[in-house]
This record gives sequence, structure tokens and C-alpha cells, in this order.
Amino acid sequence: MSSIKDRQRAAARARLEKEMSERATAARKRRRNQAVLGSALAVVVIAGVAFFVVNSLKKDDDSGSTSAAPAAGTVACSWTPADEATGGKVKDVGLPPATVPNVGTSTLTFDTNLGKISASIDLTKAPCTGASYKHLAEKKFLDNTKCHRLVNQDTFKVLQCGDPFASGKGYRETDGTGGPSYTMAEENLPTDTAKPYPAGSIAMANTGQPGSTGSQFFICSEDTQLPPNYTLLGSITEGLDIVKDVVKAGDDGAFASSAGGGHPKKELTIKTMTVV
Repeated sequence: MSSIKDRQRAAARARLEKEMSERATAARKRRRNQAVLGSALAVVVIAGVAFFVVNSLKKDDDSGSTSAAPAAGTVACSWTPADEATGGKVKDVGLPPATVPNVGTSTLTFDTNLGKISASIDLTKAPCTGASYKHLAEKKFLDNTKCHRLVNQDTFKVLQCGDPFASGKGYRETDGTGGPSYTMAEENLPTDTAKPYPAGSIAMANTGQPGSTGSQFFICSEDTQLPPNYTLLGSITEGLDIVKDVVKAGDDGAFASSAGGGHPKKELTIKTMTVV
């Protein structure tokens, strides 16, 4: 039998082993808690850094995407790229400038086979369309093209031009389907419902859809009643008599069953176009 002292030593050893085990368990818990806390702090730090980076980048993006306001005397224009997939024929001439003048006037001149036709463009009312025509003139876009459509009705007397592919001898079925490599929004729409398109007006043709203005235009030889959906580009200052003579000469009725009118019987060819 073990002595009392042996039993006492065994009991003391058991208590010591238990105490050491409890201390080890407590230490493991402390280390685990510290690790968890460290991980949590790391997540918070990482999240904070990410938040800072994202917001910094966002501020940079915002500052980069917010373009400066146009300078005084200018306005920003939007050009929508166009291609033949959208219908019609396209002559690629790039895009006009993004910022253009919106003060003063420009003079549009057509040197034609029948004489000179000039018009004044008010850039305070049609700055983007005026800039487009300046761009097209610089590209010689309408040089050696002809006016392809004429309408001579009681309240609708116009000569339509502006297709870069309407050139050469005679007329083609495709005349009137061409334009530049961009379209633009309509501007300077008439507000006078009694006389929306007065004699001498130059207005922009479109497909009937918003933002479909291209290069084609029509000149009103007399006061013309049309819905106010077509940009007023300018007014004839010289050569309206030439347009009147062409309209009076009549058309061949080629478009009578669709758009109305036809090809002019008296051809008018734009030899050169300038905008200054």
C-alpha cells in the first residue's frame, strides 16, 4: 500500500497537471482570440484602404469625365457616327469639331452652273448645323453634285440638294439616299406656325426621326407649309431667282408616289460650296 506521503505527492502532481492544462487552454484561447482580432483588424484596414482607393479613383474619374464648360462664344455639339448599315450611302469625312462658335454669322455660297447662290447662317441659332456645313465645305463634300429633287405644289415649293453621290450625267434611283459619316440633332426649329418656312429659307432634310439630320437640305422658293421638324439653317441673300426658275421648270414626277415631286427638269449643279 502506498504511504500517505505518496498519496499526497500524487494528489499534488495531479493538481499541478490540471493547473498547467488549464493554463495551456487559456493560452490557446488568448492566441486564438488575438488571431481572430488581428484578422478582423486586417479586414477593417483592408476595407478602409479599398474604400480610400476606390473613392480616390472615383474622384479622379469624376474630374476626368466632367469636361470643362465651353468657352464663351462657343457651344458643344454632338455628332452621331453613321454607316451604311443604318441605311443609305455614306461618304466618310470624319467628324466636325466638338466645340464650335455660337456667335456671329457665316456666309454659305454655292457656285452653280446657273449662277451664284448665297445664304446667311445665324450661328446664334444654328451653331452646330452651321459648323457641320463649314466642315463639309472644307472637305469639298458637295462639289460637283446636283439638286436631285423638286416639289412644286401650292404650299410646298422646294428644291432639295445635298446628296454627295448625286453627281454625273442624268439621275439615278439612289439619288437622295446619301449623306456624311455622321448625323446631328435638329436645332433652330420654326416657332412661327403661320409661316414656318418662308421663301428663301434653307432647311435641313431628315428621315423623320429625331437626330437624323445629315447633309441634305431644301431651299424654299416660296412660303412653304411643313411640320416644324426641320432645322432652319439660313436664308438666301442672293440667287433666289435661280431657285425659282428651276422650281417653275417642273419635275419628272419620279417621287410622286412616295416623297412627292421628282427630279428637276432644269438641272442645277453645285460646282463648289464654301462657308466663310
